[in-house]
Parts: sequence; C-alpha cells; structure tokens
Amino acid sequence: MPELPDVEGFREVLMTCGRQRCVTDVEVWDTGVLRGVSAQRLRRELTGRRLGEAWRHGKWLFVPVGDGGPVLVWHVGMTGSLRCCAPDEPLAPHDRVVLTLDGARHLRYRDQRKLQGVRLADDALLARIVDGLGPDALTVSRAEFRDLLSGRRRAVKSALMDQSVIAGLGNLLCDEILWRARVAPRTRARDLSETALRRVHARMGRVLDSSVRAGCVPPRRSWLTGHRDDREPMCPRCGWPLCSNRVGGRRTVWCPQCQR
Repeated sequence: MPELPDVEGFREVLMTCGRQRCVTDVEVWDTGVLRGVSAQRLRRELTGRRLGEAWRHGKWLFVPVGDGGPVLVWHVGMTGSLRCCAPDEPLAPHDRVVLTLDGARHLRYRDQRKLQGVRLADDALLARIVDGLGPDALTVSRAEFRDLLSGRRRAVKSALMDQSVIAGLGNLLCDEILWRARVAPRTRARDLSETALRRVHARMGRVLDSSVRAGCVPPRRSWLTGHRDDREPMCPRCGWPLCSNRVGGRRTVWCPQCQR
C-alpha cells in the first residue's frame, strides 16, 4: 500500500513530468477511478490548461490547473501510482486515466483496485479535504506530536494510523516507527511517558527521512520491514521471534522482547 514516501515520490513525478506543461488531451479508460467528476468534465476542465506546482498533504496530492481553475486531486488508495511515459509506450492493463502533455509526455494514473482515484476540487471541496486531515507527518513538531497523542485512549498504533490525527502514516511506517522506539503497538497513547513520546517522534522523523529518499518503506534486512514477511520472522535487533496480530483492524508486526 502506498504511504507517505511513495506519495512524495508521485509528487516528484508530477513535478518532473507535468509542471507547467499544458494538457493537450485527457483519456479516461475507466471511469471507476473518478470521484465526483465525469470523464467529460475532467476533459473539459483540463484540456488546454497548464499544471501548476504539485503539493502533498499526507497521502493526498494536489495540482492547481490553469489560472484560477480547479485543483486536480489524486489519492492513490492501496494500489495506485503515477507514471511518466512516452506516448508510444503501450498502455498497462491498469492504466485508468492518461493526460497527454505538451512536450510529448504522458502522465498516467495506474490503479488495480480502484479504491480511491481522481477528483476536481473547488475551494470549498479542497478545504473539506484538508480540514479533515491532521498535520503532515513530515512537518509535525515534537510539541504538536505530544499534544495530538497524549490524551488518546486508543492504542498508539491506531492513533498513528488515523489520518485525522497525523496525515501520511500507514501500516508499514507505524510498525517500523514503534519497533525502533521500543513501544508496544497496543500501548494506549495516553499511557506513553514524555520520554516515550519524544522517542516515537524522533524515530518517526528518521524513518520518514530514509523512506522518502528510497521512495518507499524499504524492506532492508536491518529494518523490521525487511523481516515481516519471512516464513519465521525474527527481530533484526535481538533475534527474538516476531509476533503478528491485528491491531485496529490491521495486521501488526512487533517484537515482544524489544517492545514490552
């Protein structure tokens, strides 16, 4: 599932492929990825307009269109991605929307499961989307992080994954962060000490920095992520067998020895 580092990579694709490029054609191969906009309106609003400076908040991508036009909004869901392709490159089976840009480029939205997709937002819709999100995980300060988590009854794993609390963290990131911070995922957020909260915030920053550089949560053997799908997963820090169970409805992996 794409998480903040993947979506930051897609923002880079938008910047390198589409920034200040004019949309010359829009092809919607599957309307199942459109949310609140028809294929006809998407084509009408985008064709002949330039794409502006893309920005990201959490797992959402936003691209202003033209001068005073709407904002093109992407949410890649579980299987979506943005690709910059040559026009003569054959369509992949799950290419759903293709923007033809001047300069002989295609910006393609590829998505197998179609759980989210593409929107056009005016100011009111844009405000509703952003107002429903917590601060972006890359920019949240330590004091803000403490205030967001310290009074919550839920498990810290569930609180971190709640996009209205902190935007951008997904399942892999949360497990990696908590493993590095030596915090058990079922610990109630409000039971974390000041020291533990500082540690979680610090590890979050380090994991995000490394993951953004890699363009994903890297499955390195020195990381928990690199062992979670092993047949007999062992903690890369202490060698203890890893546990796997559901927390907040999501598969969660942790070390019962390191994360007491």
